[in-house]
Amino acid sequence: MTEAILLVGGKGTRLRPLTARTPKPMVPAAGVPFLTHQLARARAAGVEHIVLATSYLAEVFEPYFGDGSSLGLSLEYVTERDPLGTGGAIRNVASRLDSGPDDPVLIFNGDILTGLDIRALVRTHASSGADVSLHLTRVEDPRAFGLVPTDANGRVTAFLEKPQTPEEIVTDQINAGAYVFRRSVIDSIPEGRPVSVERETFPDLLAAGAHLQGMVDSTYWLDLGTPQAFVRGSADLVLGRAPSPAVPGQCGERLILPTATVAPDAKLTGGTVIGPSARIGEGARIAGSAILDGAIVEPGAVITNSLIGAGARVGERAVLSDTVVGDGAVVGADNELRQGVRVWCDAVLPAGAVRFSSDV
Repeated sequence: MTEAILLVGGKGTRLRPLTARTPKPMVPAAGVPFLTHQLARARAAGVEHIVLATSYLAEVFEPYFGDGSSLGLSLEYVTERDPLGTGGAIRNVASRLDSGPDDPVLIFNGDILTGLDIRALVRTHASSGADVSLHLTRVEDPRAFGLVPTDANGRVTAFLEKPQTPEEIVTDQINAGAYVFRRSVIDSIPEGRPVSVERETFPDLLAAGAHLQGMVDSTYWLDLGTPQAFVRGSADLVLGRAPSPAVPGQCGERLILPTATVAPDAKLTGGTVIGPSARIGEGARIAGSAILDGAIVEPGAVITNSLIGAGARVGERAVLSDTVVGDGAVVGADNELRQGVRVWCDAVLPAGAVRFSSDV
């Protein structure tokens, strides 16, 4: 059976303050840690053994997931003492794999939400006889990504860094962060030093004549690297746009977790999720947002495309749009926060302290 490595060691600096106290894969999306969705999708594709390559706040993973038996998986955990990059992290966990030299090993980045057909990627790898197979997706604007052109048979011909000019955009195919490695290729990665698969391993393999196969699968794909993307990913899971067997309830406009309290006239839309023990006051309007465990939204507050951290409080009539409020923070009444504002953990904004519009 195919086994897998999940790369969950990143610090998630672009997601702060969400990741100030919680590693990115453990931030709740649609009511459960994001990692739960990845593990459940791997299990649904037939994977049984997964090694988690951890680093930042590594101590929180095992107490939550244990040996994986509750998900029908066998989980192991390996912690990097010093950050080793994507390739170094893969090499660092190789000793925990059961696969033989020619067996396939799935590898996933821990911050990608995708509808990838995992079984199809494994089949492509087997039928093409590749050393490494890559999930590729097409994007409208590839300038922020590394490009991966392929020939008529899907074989990778180059790895191109982020293009700077229109002439450099030779394809709209990008590396989507999921791979199948022949086990022997993993063992060939240098040990004990930082290695990037994207910038070192893949180009070196190509230069040495290895067979790298691309499979374009343009189903749902989202890099959850920014707060706005993470909020959108959570909403898309609730709405059913992004597939996951781990959403704890029916898909729809809202997901209210057990022990949450929502006023009868509060309006929840757009894939909003209300976490355990959270409280939503009268007349509140919340769209496309995630309200985490124990957070309080007071009467009349309006929250759009935002994330409210665990134990945080949003005061009466406050208006939040594209905003992240860290764990334990307090946004006083009548504040207006917009356009990517981040309120740090435990910060306190007095009532009416911040406005984006004139006082009327």
